[in-house]
Amino acid sequence: MEKNHPKYSAYLQILEEELVPAMGCTEPIAIAYGAAKARELLGELPDEILVEASGNIIKNVKSVVVPNTGGLHGIEAAAAAGVVAGRAELLLEVISQVTPEQQEDMRAYLEEHPVRVDFLDGELVFDIQITLRREGHSAMVRIANYHTNIVHMERDGEVLLELSVEADDESGLTDRSLLTMADIYDFALTVDLDDVREVLDRQIQCNTAIAREGLANSYGANIGQVIRATSPADDPIAKAKAAAAAGSDARMGGCEMPVIINSGSGNQGITASVPVIVYGREIGASQEKIYRALVLSNLITIHQKTRIGRLSAYCGAVSAGAAAGAGIALLDGGGYEEITHTVVNALAIISGMICDGAKASCAGKIAAAIDAGILGYRMYQNGQQFYGGDGIISRGIEHTLDNVGRLGKIGMRSTDKEILQIMLQT
Repeated sequence: MEKNHPKYSAYLQILEEELVPAMGCTEPIAIAYGAAKARELLGELPDEILVEASGNIIKNVKSVVVPNTGGLHGIEAAAAAGVVAGRAELLLEVISQVTPEQQEDMRAYLEEHPVRVDFLDGELVFDIQITLRREGHSAMVRIANYHTNIVHMERDGEVLLELSVEADDESGLTDRSLLTMADIYDFALTVDLDDVREVLDRQIQCNTAIAREGLANSYGANIGQVIRATSPADDPIAKAKAAAAAGSDARMGGCEMPVIINSGSGNQGITASVPVIVYGREIGASQEKIYRALVLSNLITIHQKTRIGRLSAYCGAVSAGAAAGAGIALLDGGGYEEITHTVVNALAIISGMICDGAKASCAGKIAAAIDAGILGYRMYQNGQQFYGGDGIISRGIEHTLDNVGRLGKIGMRSTDKEILQIMLQT
């Protein structure tokens, strides 16, 4: 793809918009960000906090440890962290600079000021409203559709910001409909690496660092360590899978290291990048080849998630695992046919794995998704593939991605509601 092609700059901008740093699971961090912004508006520590959130937000925050809180978890902890110690200017790293004293202040705040959480029933899958009150004063912030998209702010009833809100409206971002598999492949092979080096180096540094942390210390169910202990020591695929799972182990377990996210998710960012990086290094691929495989994997993940939406009952690790398989195929010398068939095969195998919130088992789902991506690639290497008409698979990669998007966005809506009901009863 030539630099003067209209899609060239758009693809660069999409990578810049999506591959951003975040500390901890992004949904509780979005709550902390909104709470910190509301505290700025209020001007002082509130006596009362009300968090109203859509079902997917509640689902993704319910069980996960919030970093820099001393092991606290859930919506209440995220909101308290934001009002006590959050720095809204840091966006998704809003609670990255918390002191030990502030952690104690959070615990004391929660003991003295219970945080009320209400279900926000509406059309938006991603919707957070945070209201703070103190001595007759109030402040409210609403975040909708994606993690840093503030659409409403008010203080003492005076509206300071009011943006129109529609379901899945991401008009503030570069148009994702410009993405196609053919153009992603072309872009990955031809992009001037100086144009992507900074964003990819940041991803490599952050995501491999948290993977190493997860392999070195105990977090969650230690899925990465289990894979490493039960796999051949010289197997590059096992190493890639173990590292990615370990990164999620650490992240879901409250590790305070930042992750470069993809499509709003740290787990997707880890899954799309760490297996590609580790596998590339294990087989001795050049740094240039690893960069190009990362461009491919990241953009294929974004391309799939654009159809599904940022939050769904459809596990995002599936999209990222299929994309990682495509990146590994490129590292192995595969071309467009190998890459597209890898993605189709992987989606035929594992589409339908549910998202039941952020928690320790996410690491196991990441391992399963990477397995599916690798199997999809190995199938095509051995002359095997799934064909149009096999279940949800249609002839042509874009048609299959449309089907999967329909499944994840529309077909699993009732599943999503049932998952939330089950979670609220446990």
